[in-house]
Amino acid sequence: MTTKEFAATDESMCAVNDFVHSLLPQDCPDNTLCQIDVAVEEIFINIAHYAYCANESEEKRKAFIDCGIDEKGAFTVVFRDFGKKFNPLAKEDPDITLSAEERNIGGLGIFLTKKFMTSVTYEYKDSQNILTIKKQL
Repeated sequence: MTTKEFAATDESMCAVNDFVHSLLPQDCPDNTLCQIDVAVEEIFINIAHYAYCANESEEKRKAFIDCGIDEKGAFTVVFRDFGKKFNPLAKEDPDITLSAEERNIGGLGIFLTKKFMTSVTYEYKDSQNILTIKKQL
């Protein structure tokens, strides 16, 4: 696994994508790449928008990403932050049978992440939110 630190801001999204793409195999199918991109963007932007208080200094607003292929051949991305404790997997999935106007706001991104990835897990350890996504290649 390779680890990199990012400022938890919208402006870091391109750098996050570049980092993740640099660790994917060159022959990664476009569909798989698209699914990974959606999941990575959803999780990172949620960290940038919600993990930290608005008045927190930028030097404290950090996200750490560990990325690589695990021993079973799954592309693994681990997101870590020291923000507010939050388990996005605890939220009930949105009712996608309802129209967009009838649904509550929020939850669709993590729903898609769970659908696209082989596994998604969360733990809170050592004052860190740790969300791990895996996609079998």
